[in-house]
Amino acid sequence: MAAAEGSTPQAEVMSIASPINLILLSLFVVLLYWNFRPKQPVTLPRGPPPVVFRTYTPKTLIEFNGEDGRPVFLAVRGRVFDVSPGRNFYGPGGPYENFAGRDASRGLAHQSFDEEMLTKDLSGPLDDLKDLDADQLENLQSWEERFSEKYLVVGKLVAEGDPEAPKS
Repeated sequence: MAAAEGSTPQAEVMSIASPINLILLSLFVVLLYWNFRPKQPVTLPRGPPPVVFRTYTPKTLIEFNGEDGRPVFLAVRGRVFDVSPGRNFYGPGGPYENFAGRDASRGLAHQSFDEEMLTKDLSGPLDDLKDLDADQLENLQSWEERFSEKYLVVGKLVAEGDPEAPKS
């Protein structure tokens, strides 16, 4: 008993290299690496190529009908709009596909999306729309405002032979 009375219990010394500490240290190192590892540089998606404002004739506008991945343009009262963002409506297979690459003024004024509303003679003069009544002109005006708010104007439409017409 005497030995037990005079001795104090030995304090256990905790080693820093205990298994739990090694696991925690490893986890900490992995998390540090994960947060600070080299990352791929951020690359932004490429935007569409810039569109230059230019003058179109009915013959040069017709190529912009959305086929083969080309942009979709249509003209309203001499202004050419890039309606490519609305390709589902104006491009191939869309309900207004007849207007793609064409002057849509008369059809929009009449609220008709039929081919009869399109000018057949692409070499002739542009439709002057003089025979439209007040309601039809109002329809056309509202469509033109809608296009102006939603789509970019990329050019103007002139008749073949016009002094401003592009030379072939």
